Amino acid sequence: MNISTRQFEHASIVDVSGDITLYNTPEVRKILLDLLKEKRVRRVIVNLEKVKYIDSAGVASLVEGLKLSRDLKSGFALYGLSRSTREVLELTRLLKVFEVHETEEQALGGGTSGAPGSK
Repeated sequence: MNISTRQFEHASIVDVSGDITLYNTPEVRKILLDLLKEKRVRRVIVNLEKVKYIDSAGVASLVEGLKLSRDLKSGFALYGLSRSTREVLELTRLLKVFEVHETEEQALGGGTSGAPGSK
């Protein structure tokens, strides 16, 4: 798995490629929490276009990021979900909890076209 961040205006975009599993979840968690807690970014957007598989530990790290963002009144969105990633979030009934977008442009627009669970 590779993970990198980039800044776009008011948002930090986290680009993830590869599977998110128990093995590498600590890295994902660390980056999300650092952006929210330490850097106090206004909005975190997680790019999952190149993630083909996510396990329960990976989902837990995304949920933790979402919870912290809500506590800090920051934005948190996902985009580019593969079929399997979307299925995992549907099965766990979390698809409607997250703000989900198809494209980066939609995610950057945030809030308006991005009601929780929007597609």
